[in-house]
Amino acid sequence: MEHWAGRVVLVTGASAGIGYAIAETLARNGMHVIGCARRSEKIEELAKSFKPASGDKGKITAIKCDLTDEMDILAMFERIQKEFKHVDVLINNAGVGLPDDLLTGQSEKWRQMLELNVLALSICTREALRLMKEAGIDDGHIININSMLGHRDVPMAFVHFYGSTKHMTVALTKALNAELRQQKSHIRVTSISPGLVESEFMAVRMANSDQNLADQLKNFSMANQAATLKSQDVADSVLYVLSTPPHVNIRELQITATEYA
Repeated sequence: MEHWAGRVVLVTGASAGIGYAIAETLARNGMHVIGCARRSEKIEELAKSFKPASGDKGKITAIKCDLTDEMDILAMFERIQKEFKHVDVLINNAGVGLPDDLLTGQSEKWRQMLELNVLALSICTREALRLMKEAGIDDGHIININSMLGHRDVPMAFVHFYGSTKHMTVALTKALNAELRQQKSHIRVTSISPGLVESEFMAVRMANSDQNLADQLKNFSMANQAATLKSQDVADSVLYVLSTPPHVNIRELQITATEYA
């Protein structure tokens, strides 16, 4: 990680779970982390409590941003350009999973998932690459936190649309790598696809006060307890990807617990 010491990384959805773990881990490894989320107070608390080791360049800055609002995203990148000039790494972690099947699902829930999981990811990527290009950064890295649902289907109809947005993340990662290679750029793009992760995402956010659904998710998690990852496992995978030599491009990394079927 010496290559990234003191350099700037933007982590979206950094207020909890995987994003929080990634932000803290990268700061402890010497990077200047910009964490964004609607609940920026959680990141502010992390920034205040963070104490880098002696001589370490690690640092955390919180920015409040609604990633479903393009104007908010553009304002965030304008601030980043003024204060930090550019970003060297973008971690597209923010995402939402709303329970709805394909036969009877609500259009508004589908729209929310598309706006955050697909459009916000694409807008953040575009703006990060713009800042990299303007600053002459040719060794940057884009990492999309994806899901194993982007590679397989599961017999739970309420995650099918969410999983479809993750299939699109796979496609976007491949297409962006192709475009960058066509431009002879050395900026790398990686999709990290975890299996089931023990976090508030499924148990709290996806259930969203639906007790029956919460019970289904709890039972599913309990049945797969041995196959559950921790948020830190995903953060460590980000470290692994960033630690590879500049001439190595890990385009897709799938991680699961060893017991995962």
